[in-house]
Amino acid sequence: MSLLEQRTKADWQALDSDHYMHPFTNHKDLSERKSRIIARAKGVYIYDADDNEILDAMSGLWCVNAGYGRTELADAAADQLKELPYYNSFFQCANPPSIELAQMLKEVTQGHLNRVFYTGSGSESIDTMIRIVRRYWEVMGQPKRTTIIARKNAYHGSTIAGVSLGGMNPMHSQGGPLLPGIEHIEQPYWFESDRSLSQADFGLKMASLLEEKILKLGAEKVAAFVGEPIQGAGGVIIPPDTYWPEIERICKHYGVLLVNDEVICGFGRLGEWFGSDHFKVKPDLITFAKGVTSGYLPLGGVMVGDKVADVLIEKGGEFNHGFTYSGHPASCAVAIKNIQILQNEKLIERVKNDIGPYMQKKWHALAEHPIVGETRMVGLMGAMELVSSKTSCERFDDKGTAGTVFRDFAVNNGLVMRAVGDTIVTSPPLIISHNEVDELIEKAWKCLDHTQKIMTF
Repeated sequence: MSLLEQRTKADWQALDSDHYMHPFTNHKDLSERKSRIIARAKGVYIYDADDNEILDAMSGLWCVNAGYGRTELADAAADQLKELPYYNSFFQCANPPSIELAQMLKEVTQGHLNRVFYTGSGSESIDTMIRIVRRYWEVMGQPKRTTIIARKNAYHGSTIAGVSLGGMNPMHSQGGPLLPGIEHIEQPYWFESDRSLSQADFGLKMASLLEEKILKLGAEKVAAFVGEPIQGAGGVIIPPDTYWPEIERICKHYGVLLVNDEVICGFGRLGEWFGSDHFKVKPDLITFAKGVTSGYLPLGGVMVGDKVADVLIEKGGEFNHGFTYSGHPASCAVAIKNIQILQNEKLIERVKNDIGPYMQKKWHALAEHPIVGETRMVGLMGAMELVSSKTSCERFDDKGTAGTVFRDFAVNNGLVMRAVGDTIVTSPPLIISHNEVDELIEKAWKCLDHTQKIMTF
């Protein structure tokens, strides 16, 4: 008997309300609305306790790249749990899966990224990256280089360090004080600008803000610039093609480390192994999580470039940092199998050459709807902007309401998408079929019709 069968849906909802504190949730509101109990999943679909089929166009939380129901991944975990369920990576110990995975990660990342520090999540990866970056400059004899620059509206996790580095005001308003030594610049969000500049010129202008910030702070105090190749939780903010090359140039000019947060963009999401590959930049470090195991078990890490790793290894002595579950053998075994699936089924090539272009064409057709001001997509990661006027791209008066109406109607009609204010974002599993894309787009159009009716009543 499965756990689901042991209690009724009402039982699960009552217990959830009484005992379970959810992420990013108004619990008073949830206690009245009750949780949707997700019972099982297969392919690109999840099923609730009433057996309603829902197309998961968000890959869980941007992570189920290989799709649900992968017995290969479950078997990899089970086999490893039987062999060596756990041992730590402290005290000069290692386990075969963590070593094998390290070699595989070296092969799928850029050639200078030869070493990995394992964590349990994207948030832990950000914390680890901050410590590595600051320790690097200490060892280099430049201890004043502690300031890290990130962007407004960026998401880098929910630990104190992650919240501080991220640029989301609602998160900054709770649980302070924040980590010192963090600065922010504006995001390259062309749609939310006055759009008087071309996208190319806008990209250069937004990148120049980094140089202005470095000069204001003093280059001798700046340790690194950190950015998601595409801002995911911020609303799939796709920078113009001019942006990242200029960011990289500025970092090199002032000797500032460049860090790409690849937690969302990594492992094929954009039709390349990583977002830095798509934008053709060479970061000194990358953080990763989510897609490395397709979400089947928790795992994250930091890929450390030779420039930084060589200094820490040769001159840094003991690095006083780590986690109980760094290099967890079962998680690493699942990641190995997951990377093999991505390689053997050529899923990344499929995103770039087949299903990605197919969905992009279908997605952009949604821009014809009267309340859509813009659509954008790279690989299988996209967004559309809900507006009250297509000509002016003016938002609805009650900002955020249209997005909520769309999201709630969608899930009640068999489609999971995410609302970021009045921006609707999508990120389906890389295995999604042409027919399933058609279903996604058809349902999205119906959601737009419903939202228009409600918002213009």
